[in-house]
Amino acid sequence: MGALGAFGRVTGAVWVLVRNDALLPRELDHLYPPSMGALAKALRLFAGSGARSGRPGERLARSLESMGPVAIKLGQLLSTRGDFFGREFAEDLSRLKDRLPPFPTAVARAEVERTLGRTIESLYAEFGEPMAAASLAQAHEAKLLDGRKVAVKVLRPGIEIRVRNDAESLDLAARLIERWVPPARRLEPRAFAETVIRATILELDLRLEAAGADELREVMALDGYMAVPPIVWEGVGKRVLTMEWARGWPLSDPGALTQPGLDRQAMADNLIRAFLSQALDHGVFHADLHEGNLFAAAPAQLTAVDFGIIGRIGPPERRYLAEILWGFLNKDYEGVARTHFDAGYVPAHHSVAAFAQALRAVGEPVFGRPASEVPMSRVLTQLFEITALYDMHLRPELVLLQKTMMTVEGVARRIQPDHDIWRAADPVVRRWMTRELSPLARIRRFADEAATALKNLARLIENPPAAAVEVGETRRGGSALLWFAAGAVVAGGAFLAAMYWG
Repeated sequence: MGALGAFGRVTGAVWVLVRNDALLPRELDHLYPPSMGALAKALRLFAGSGARSGRPGERLARSLESMGPVAIKLGQLLSTRGDFFGREFAEDLSRLKDRLPPFPTAVARAEVERTLGRTIESLYAEFGEPMAAASLAQAHEAKLLDGRKVAVKVLRPGIEIRVRNDAESLDLAARLIERWVPPARRLEPRAFAETVIRATILELDLRLEAAGADELREVMALDGYMAVPPIVWEGVGKRVLTMEWARGWPLSDPGALTQPGLDRQAMADNLIRAFLSQALDHGVFHADLHEGNLFAAAPAQLTAVDFGIIGRIGPPERRYLAEILWGFLNKDYEGVARTHFDAGYVPAHHSVAAFAQALRAVGEPVFGRPASEVPMSRVLTQLFEITALYDMHLRPELVLLQKTMMTVEGVARRIQPDHDIWRAADPVVRRWMTRELSPLARIRRFADEAATALKNLARLIENPPAAAVEVGETRRGGSALLWFAAGAVVAGGAFLAAMYWG
């Protein structure tokens, strides 16, 4: 029944797009090849009255809003990339960020009391009407008994069922795409769907969000590029989260960028640097940085809210990211190419030099030009062609990172249309490279690896069968002498490293 229901929902989603002329909109008829143009005209025979009103972005926004939370999040991502899809299209989708229909305040108050196990009056001196409503939850302005102004986030009633249904539909859609659209297989649609589903399910426990917000508040405070309001822990439960009020205006408000004294260039720089410092320096980042989740205050202060999606990347991925960015910053296309091969992003049977040549073709037309003159849709198309040419597959562990990078760049360009992402990234990437790839850092990493190897060796000696499974990749019948020799080498390395560090 679950699979049948998912198929029905996928079919229903396609039908909604067709009825709204949002699948192959008439405004793009001049771009379709003959076969696709014929299909578009045939589908338009089934379009409803709504297909005759509104721009393509407005019709798509209506369609996605009716499909559920996961579809709405896709629309939120598209709305950040006016440079890809056009400013008007992005603006039409922007209502999906925080201007969805709210549910009644009485329902929200009852949910707060049920979740926290206390009356509204025992924690809040005031509890107002909803000020923003998104796909999974809505936020209310409130005031604590001690006078602090706070925002109270409450999950939508029955949202768990809708997310479960969306998850089944997305999984089925990914399976169908993987089976029937061979060119899309390298994008790993099933792995991508699993990542999105997992992230969305985690958003349904606001206790986890509160913990993520608290962690990122500590991380962001180290650099000051972005701030996070403190969590009010006594107002946190599985379906309720209370956070101190964010300073400034939401970036989704048209008036946010017209505040007196606003330095748009510095604010765009801060956004890029905040994201990169989170990802590179700490391996944890806010993975939903669209305008509805960012507040702006003069001169260049950014405050983030809504930490339902937290991204994490390990040390190897952080190193690859830094080396790729550093290579592009220095136009070292061969170095960027080598990093792609070292990371396994490009299969080994391809040529490093040829791949470097392809990267140069993408990078050179972009560097040194104002963002407003760079046709990002064309750059994206070229990158997609290159990834296909070199058999590059989507990396599931990097989905949130790539999605957030795309969103952050789009928001930065909305703040400052001529923003140079490479210039903004330079100080953070340069700092990371200086710190992490220096000789001292290499010695420290070697010492850490040596200590880990010694621990594994000691465990193997104490309990050979069990430890061999955990250490992994040990050869059956390997001599103890080999293990002791290896232990002596790493111990010597650790000793030298310790002597060097004093």
